[in-house]
Amino acid sequence: MPHVSAPPSSPPRWLLYGASGYTGQLIAEEAVRRGHMPVLAGRSREKLAPLAEKLGLEVAVVGLEDVRTLVSTLEGLPLVLHAAGPFIRTSQPMVQACLSAGAHYLDITGEIPVFESTFQHDTEARARGITLMSGVGFDVVPTDCLARYVAEKVPGAHELDLAISTSGQTSAGTARSALEQLPAGGRVRRGGALQPWPMGKGLRRVRFVDAERTVAPIPWGDLVTAWHTTGIPNITTFMALPRGAVHAIRLTYPLLKRVLSVGAVRHGAERLIEARVHGPDEAARNEGQAQLWAEARAADGRRAQAWLVLPDGYTFTAVASVRAVEEVLARRPQGALTPARAFGADFVTSLPGCQRLDTLE
Repeated sequence: MPHVSAPPSSPPRWLLYGASGYTGQLIAEEAVRRGHMPVLAGRSREKLAPLAEKLGLEVAVVGLEDVRTLVSTLEGLPLVLHAAGPFIRTSQPMVQACLSAGAHYLDITGEIPVFESTFQHDTEARARGITLMSGVGFDVVPTDCLARYVAEKVPGAHELDLAISTSGQTSAGTARSALEQLPAGGRVRRGGALQPWPMGKGLRRVRFVDAERTVAPIPWGDLVTAWHTTGIPNITTFMALPRGAVHAIRLTYPLLKRVLSVGAVRHGAERLIEARVHGPDEAARNEGQAQLWAEARAADGRRAQAWLVLPDGYTFTAVASVRAVEEVLARRPQGALTPARAFGADFVTSLPGCQRLDTLE
């Protein structure tokens, strides 16, 4: 039976940084619903105040460039859930503050460089007796758990494929993080190492729960997390995309990469995203759904596959990240860890609205 977290008996206090953002607000609401009293933190009191007043929570105003104040803000708080992206810019100051303060660090990133950086602090985290865990939302929690699940069915597997199909809009934070990662191009893991991969190359068909779809290799954070969780040396992560979109990527990516390497252009695109992209409303979140597929293969022909059906990714992130906070506070694992390594393959199936399947009819 999967481990099911129970709401805490007394209201835990911890720091939610980036609470005024789209996903941060959803996390704050879920945390209060679960009986938590997080301190809402960020750069702007003006942005934080309405949410804090609505939920009856404290506010801490501090910038990430002020590590000394970050450390003092963490005094008496056991954990930070970091929800302010792009994380490639924001995670390192908070990780350093957590290491200095002896506070657990969790974030909701999906960015490959951030995962690599987090794992580089494993020895320090163990010495301080704290957890460093990047990726406690969508997509990493479900894919990491599914990767561990199929890998455990195929001991000695040498290949792992993961694919995602989603519906709905993205938030401004998600769009900014994607923009930040675009110039890095495609990636796969081969022979245990990350390698470049041409954008739009390697299309295949994957059967999801409701339909078969075309998927293309996309550089998800699971190229790092699944490697640490399973040890499988050859990993490809895919996303379902219309064929027209894949064709457009092939044609435009070289030019797009050059254009986005210009700082002024990238900053202008970020401002446009901030002004125009707002994320799905409650009705869209309630209707949204994500589907995942994973397959592990061994050289001798053994293989295992499985599927997951999930709620909308933003709804899932709010629920999964708060449950991850509860698990870390209860178990107090040490070091830099992935969600599935820390909590097990069944962590995702303990979350509401998540169903795992071994076969399809």
